Amino acid sequence: MGFTKKIIRRRALRPSILLTALTGLLGLLATLLAPAAGAEPDRAGPRGPNVFQGWAFDTCKAPSSSTLRAWKASKYRGIGIYFGGRGRACPSQPNLTPDWVRAAHRAGWRLLPLYVGSQAPCVVNQNKRKVTIGGDPVRAGTGEGQDAVRRAKALGIVPGSALYLDMEAYSLRDASCTGRALSYIRAWNRETTRQGYVPGFYSSADSGVRHMERARQAGTRDLPSVMWFARWHSKPNLYGEPELNGKAWRPHGRIHQYAGNVAETHGGRRMIIDRNQVDAPVAVIR
Repeated sequence: MGFTKKIIRRRALRPSILLTALTGLLGLLATLLAPAAGAEPDRAGPRGPNVFQGWAFDTCKAPSSSTLRAWKASKYRGIGIYFGGRGRACPSQPNLTPDWVRAAHRAGWRLLPLYVGSQAPCVVNQNKRKVTIGGDPVRAGTGEGQDAVRRAKALGIVPGSALYLDMEAYSLRDASCTGRALSYIRAWNRETTRQGYVPGFYSSADSGVRHMERARQAGTRDLPSVMWFARWHSKPNLYGEPELNGKAWRPHGRIHQYAGNVAETHGGRRMIIDRNQVDAPVAVIR
């Protein structure tokens, strides 16, 4: 069957017409993509498959795999592990190996990695004064953030994981001390964030946590993404802590350590632990 071709001659558009059309299109895209007037920046907390909601304990030394199996009889499904830092009380961690980490994760435990680095110069605990922040807190925080990432990766804790900086209670009356501590914390946060991790922060509710809340209210940047606050001898109270604004560090941005140095026995195995309620990101294991 024969057919007829239609030859359509298109007249070339003048550059001025093309420019006008392109400008209009870009303007339309800008309008569609721009946030609504008065809209707040995205303040959503950490989310995704690594968020854990439930009960956790932390103890100075990572327990054996057999003890973890025995403790599956408890309500706990999260465990804090002290994986690094020159200030940790138990630097010897014979159980804390990549194999242990993988086995614990496969068994259903969710890991909360704690890094006890340099401490504030006005730290209350006298045992921690030998590891206080030096004269260059930014350099110290950056270097220890790099160390935290190296140690985490060596255990199979990969980017996307939360890493928690442990800062023991310090005096808020010393402006020089709090300024140095804040510079160190922010530098640690920036470095761990740069390498793909979620920076968390552990401290006393009336000390470091109060300090971070004041900094947040002042508009300070590079603050922790997750707040792990210690307020002992109290009931679990994730979102009613008086030192934190009710709208801050949520959703999935809080851990309450509500009891410390308590003995518990499960499956015939006894440990001295701190008790925690968790709504926060944990380690991602590969």
